[in-house]
Amino acid sequence: MPSRIDKTNGEVDWPPQFDRTPTSERERTSKFSVTFQQALDDIERELLDRVGADDWRVSTAAPHRKRDGRPYADARPDDSAVVVRWSMGGEQFAVACDQYTDWRDNARAIGLYIREKRKMSDRPVTTGQSEFATARLPSGSEDALVTTAADGSKEEPHEVLGVAPDAPETVVEAAARRLRKEHHPDQGGSVEHFKRVNEAEEAMLDG
Repeated sequence: MPSRIDKTNGEVDWPPQFDRTPTSERERTSKFSVTFQQALDDIERELLDRVGADDWRVSTAAPHRKRDGRPYADARPDDSAVVVRWSMGGEQFAVACDQYTDWRDNARAIGLYIREKRKMSDRPVTTGQSEFATARLPSGSEDALVTTAADGSKEEPHEVLGVAPDAPETVVEAAARRLRKEHHPDQGGSVEHFKRVNEAEEAMLDG
C-alpha cells in the first residue's frame, strides 16, 4: 500500500506540541549506513507488514513526488527534520526526529524506534497499554503529540529523552541537556519531569 501524499508544500508537518531541536544542537552521526530511501523502505515494511498500520505518510521540508508521496531522493532540504504519521485501529500516530543534521539519519532513527516498539509489543509482558501509546495522537486532534502515558506509567529511559535505544553517549547527553534546560524548575518547569530526565540520562550512560 503506497504512502499517502504529503501536502505540506515544502514545510515539514511537525506536531506543534513536540519540541524541536535547535539547529545549533543537531549532531552529525556516522552510525547509520543506509540511504534515505532505504530508511523509508524499512519504515514502510515495519508499519504495513509488521505493525499492521492502515496507511502511513512521511513529511519533510523537501518536495514530494505525487506518485507515492515520498520526497525526491536528490533533494537537500534546509530543515533535516522527518515526521512519520500513520493510522491504526481508528487512531492516529506520529513519530518525529530532528536530532541529526542529515535527514537520512533522522529517518533511520525513526525506523529503529518503530522497530524497537514493535519488538517490545511482541514480548510476553503485560504493560496495560500499547507500546505505541507514546506516539498516539489524541482523538479529534492530529496535531498534539502525546509523549507520556496518560496513566503515568513508567517510560523507558530512551523514551524520556526522545532518542534511539542505542543512541551514543554524545546524543544522550545533548538530549538530556536540552530537556533539563527546557524543564528546569527555576524556569517554571516540572520538578518531576526534571528528575526523570536526570534518571533517564544516568540509566542510558550507565547501561
